[in-house]
Amino acid sequence: MAPAHDHSKQNAIDMDKARFQTSFSIAEVRDYLYNGAAQWRRREQIREILSKDAHFDKSKRVYATRKQLYIRGQAITNRLYELQEIHRWSPDDVAIALSLSDENLSINLHNVAFEPVFRLQASPELYSKYATLIANRGIIGCYLQTELGHGTNVGHLETTATYIPETREFEINSPSLTSTKWWIGALGKSATHGVVQAKLILPGGNDFGPHLFFIQLRSLDTHQVLPGRIIGDIGPKAHGAYAATDNGFARFDHVRIPKENMLSKFAGVTDEGGYVTPPHAKLSYGGMLYIRSGMVTSAGWHIAKGATVAIRYATVRRQGELGPDGLERQTISYPSLHVRLIPLLARAHVFIKLGRALSEGFEALARGLSSGDTSHLAEMHVMTSGLKVLVSTTAIQDLETARRSMGGHGYSAFAGVGRMYADYLPAATYEGENFVLDQQVLRAALKAFRALFSMTPPRAAASLSPSSYYLRLLLDKQLVPPELGPDSWTHPATAILLLEWRAALLVHEATQTLAAPDATATQRVSRAVTEAFVAARVGEMIGGLSKTLKQREAALVEKVYILYLLTTIESALVDLLSFGLFRAMPTGDPPRSRDPTRALRLAIATLCGELLPQAVGLSDAFGFSDWELDSALGVYDGNVYETLWARAQEEPLNQTEVTEAYEASIRPMLLRGQSMAATKPKL
Repeated sequence: MAPAHDHSKQNAIDMDKARFQTSFSIAEVRDYLYNGAAQWRRREQIREILSKDAHFDKSKRVYATRKQLYIRGQAITNRLYELQEIHRWSPDDVAIALSLSDENLSINLHNVAFEPVFRLQASPELYSKYATLIANRGIIGCYLQTELGHGTNVGHLETTATYIPETREFEINSPSLTSTKWWIGALGKSATHGVVQAKLILPGGNDFGPHLFFIQLRSLDTHQVLPGRIIGDIGPKAHGAYAATDNGFARFDHVRIPKENMLSKFAGVTDEGGYVTPPHAKLSYGGMLYIRSGMVTSAGWHIAKGATVAIRYATVRRQGELGPDGLERQTISYPSLHVRLIPLLARAHVFIKLGRALSEGFEALARGLSSGDTSHLAEMHVMTSGLKVLVSTTAIQDLETARRSMGGHGYSAFAGVGRMYADYLPAATYEGENFVLDQQVLRAALKAFRALFSMTPPRAAASLSPSSYYLRLLLDKQLVPPELGPDSWTHPATAILLLEWRAALLVHEATQTLAAPDATATQRVSRAVTEAFVAARVGEMIGGLSKTLKQREAALVEKVYILYLLTTIESALVDLLSFGLFRAMPTGDPPRSRDPTRALRLAIATLCGELLPQAVGLSDAFGFSDWELDSALGVYDGNVYETLWARAQEEPLNQTEVTEAYEASIRPMLLRGQSMAATKPKL
């Protein structure tokens, strides 16, 4: 009798074959994603250091309690900055190390929320006093905005900062339970200082709305909470996520701080209590825009991780029908699966590159703000609002798609994707709740529409910004949407133009129906406007591929980008059909279909099929190591079942043959049941 086929050994064989099929340079596409080989090499050097350091061992992380994970996070943070000194890392190197750690460390709130806001808005005097301490973490900061009763609605925050002219001080006060600062990252146990959003109250009781104030929270000698402050941790988060971050609460009981502790680079108060008006009403949004601009690239990398794990597992997992080799088929070969997974690669690629451009745009904005130039602030606010909604919503859905694609094993903590999903889930809420941000995008779109049609056509066209460029289509009455044929979907310009038409007509519709909007008008307009903006950027990215990649790699990445555009079109079909934008030509016989969208879906299926042999290579190009992914199902060598088995042996319950619960609970239950069965009367 022939020996039984060993399916676990087949895993590595299947993975090797998948890599052998790769017909492009993984290194070249990887360097493209990382903005050059030098940046990739630097990242690899830092990853090598971290992965070999015992502080960053992840093997027991899944079994730790919330308290242990917080303490572990602080140890990791301390070690990171020790390594900075040892290896003379630059600030950029430290940022790479932090991104590699995947621990959601509370120091991230110091780095992305507290320090940038302080740097952008502190007066020169306050900056000179604290900037070096902040940069070197001689103090640890947090950003106190959200309250127990108010989150995204910053205008109705209740915490007050009342100016006292006689002593030249502000009095920070929490007038009610709902004014308690809540959800503040790093506040619970770590931060020594904070920037607090509070309503500015000037003499006479005049309320000038939320402003920013620098306040000390804990002693630098003992770490004890200072008088007049009640501070603590808000407790565990959903799904056990963000365990290493001490999201906290704070209440202030008439705490006095010096007048110079107001972040007054733009708005201020005179010694007598007069108000100094800022050059732009939304200058205080700078810190929030900084975080949102970074969320686009972050979403791309999160999707990339989920896609890598799911694609690797689907490549080696065999289920169902027998294939040509006499074995069950690899699950990734089923169209019902790979048409769900390949588009994840496309969205990851687009968001990673788009986010980098957006972050560069924010740096230019910050330089302008420092010299008083606010001309690009409104545009950046609109773009980051819409993109934050789009990428966070998409990444949450894509991570869950990746997890579900793996069947039952995807629910195991060892798969890793469940943890990624849980940690990313709050992105839909922080830095602006998504449905509220949709309203801001809608308002900006309506404002752009009205401004456009209040000007003469030549001047109107010149006034359009990148986020409203789609409105140009409404200026020329001779312009009509493209007529669609079977070959239309091979040209990215077709998809881009359709998405721009959708945005333009939806905004026009919104202006006509303001008195009675439909139930989803706000979300549809916001998504359409944002996706039109992204589509135009994708077109630019396609146009630049030949300058950064060789011909074969450029052609491959172009297909990836086109797939992004086509799947975006597919998700927008309700709007496109509602406005008659699908002016499709007959597909002909055979087969004859009454579905005008069939050619689009066939094009998506074709593209996914063409990219399927490259799927493992494309996921390898993200450059993730096994240490980074921390996934038994996403291991590079494909030995998923051996790895899963080994991880299960580490389960603490498996360290004893008979559980401690036996004597206390299981044995009495068994004995009681056996006794009852023995004495049960017979009928």
